[in-house]
Amino acid sequence: MGARRSAGLLLYRTREDGIEVLVGHMGGPFFMGRETGAWSVPKGEYGPQERSEDAARREFEEELGLPPPEGLLVPLGDIVQRGGKTVTVWAIEADLDPADAVPGTFTMEWPRGSGTVRAFPEMDRFAWLSPDAAAPLLVRGQEAFLDRLVRHLTG
Repeated sequence: MGARRSAGLLLYRTREDGIEVLVGHMGGPFFMGRETGAWSVPKGEYGPQERSEDAARREFEEELGLPPPEGLLVPLGDIVQRGGKTVTVWAIEADLDPADAVPGTFTMEWPRGSGTVRAFPEMDRFAWLSPDAAAPLLVRGQEAFLDRLVRHLTG
């Protein structure tokens, strides 16, 4: 089995007081009631035959239930998460209303050992936040994407 890889799209928009990024709170029982470290760039795994840009667009649609926005993709590079997964993120300038999102779902046995399989949203809510507000909420390591986006936009 090859190395695990994920790709995602980080939407950003410009406001009078600076930029905002769209991030999502991970769904399911493990993240319920948590904020710090429970948010993520909308992303998902892909295989060796798929380009990371294509995977990022596909995963955006799966996570939010909305088509990925058109526009110039800004490569924000890779990080390696604590579990060893390589995450590649692309930024794109776009605006959308998080209330329009219809997140994809996953199923798991819950409570564990109960024999009951339940469906949970991949991401249960989305928010536009400043990079400074988003950074402490993101899964460890993903704040690097915010730093890279800010550097790209400010030169």
